[in-house]
Amino acid sequence: MLLSLYLSFLKIGLFSFGGGYAALAVIQDEVITNNAWLNLSEFNNLITISQMTPGPIGINAATFVGTKIGGLAGAIFATLGFATPSLIIITGISYLYTKYRNLSVMDNILKFLRPAVVSLLVIAAISIVSTALFGEGAILLKNLDYLMVILIGLSLYLLYKKNYDPVKVMILSGVIYTIISLAFSKI
Repeated sequence: MLLSLYLSFLKIGLFSFGGGYAALAVIQDEVITNNAWLNLSEFNNLITISQMTPGPIGINAATFVGTKIGGLAGAIFATLGFATPSLIIITGISYLYTKYRNLSVMDNILKFLRPAVVSLLVIAAISIVSTALFGEGAILLKNLDYLMVILIGLSLYLLYKKNYDPVKVMILSGVIYTIISLAFSKI
């Protein structure tokens, strides 16, 4: 189990170019599709928790999944698995940089990777939005969560038009959703 966590997050860390948001599609594929450690709803909770806690999303996600699957040891193995490729790659790049001081080849490599990173970001965004709006069911109008549509609209308005603090917007959205959900569950 621990080795499986380490290897899965090693794979995620190895193919997570572009940071945490780009890694979400790879994380989703590994923890939901390949290993069935989480369902889609739990994965959305993972994203929310990973963004609300300090630190990189990928590390937080690895810790979250590792804890759920293998407790403290699972968290350590998953987190180390995610971090190992970055440590090796950065060590190698820093060695090459200090030795050659010419990164034009590296710049060309990074330009080549940009479209892949954008694709990973778009896939992650589509997955998050569709789950938020339609749950785990089919993308049909009858499955649309209208409260979620209103909260997304309100959040976008507060973030982009009123320049509210993202943390306050997340907390406000969570409080509104909880209050309305509790009120309708008692009816």
